Amino acid sequence: MKWLYRIVSLIAAVVFLVPLVWMLVVSIKQEGMKIVTLVDWFTPPYSFGVYGQVIRETKLMNWVWNSFFVAVVITILTVVMAAMAGFAMSKMPFRYKTFMFFVILAGLLIPGEAVIIPLYQTAKDLHILNTYSGLIFPMLASPIAVIILKSFFDGVPNDLIESVQIDGGGTWRIFMNIMLPLTRPAVASMLILTFIGSWNNFLWPFLSVTDDKLFTLPMGIPTLMNQYSTDYVKPMVINTISSLPIIILFLIFERQIVKGISLSGIKG
Repeated sequence: MKWLYRIVSLIAAVVFLVPLVWMLVVSIKQEGMKIVTLVDWFTPPYSFGVYGQVIRETKLMNWVWNSFFVAVVITILTVVMAAMAGFAMSKMPFRYKTFMFFVILAGLLIPGEAVIIPLYQTAKDLHILNTYSGLIFPMLASPIAVIILKSFFDGVPNDLIESVQIDGGGTWRIFMNIMLPLTRPAVASMLILTFIGSWNNFLWPFLSVTDDKLFTLPMGIPTLMNQYSTDYVKPMVINTISSLPIIILFLIFERQIVKGISLSGIKG
């Protein structure tokens, strides 16, 4: 049975890898070359000249920076706020805590598209459209991150917290020195998944930004694709450059992603 599992896993891996290999190989072909059959993929000559041309002639690298900066700031602020909220919901007694938890839980039932108009109007009234602040601050609320981190914090024994309190440790020390280290897999998975979600976000940047200097990759790439509709090489170069950060991130933190998601499933 084990050999069957390995064969199925290998086939699934090949299915997922073939589009990536095709994108990478085509991106280093020369413009105007025939790219129809599998033989054409691996037929020389190859060149990285199109990469330099795309970088020089487009604002792609500026959009890569915008996406990276916005995704990093959103990720850090979102996870910090979600961790604090999850800790409070899990270990700190206060009135209406159960009601507040159900309010946060109800946030999962409301699709983002349903609140996009009032969100846009609020950003307009605050005069943060066409700014980094407008790209970042409306995207910080994450009910799912609060719920998942709370479920991890619930698994930390209260006796451990009480022992720290007896030693004179305050709330901040408990949060920083006890809760976060013990729930590192959940925090790591939330960091990575929030980053990926922000990196791929299209709808809000599309509505809140009209200045192409502030475009993120999901907004900028379609504008470039329209220019190269008859050519395969440049679109593949653009897709390769925009995909590499996420691919590298996944390869580095694959274990943390899988471990965090699996543990959250057990505790959920």
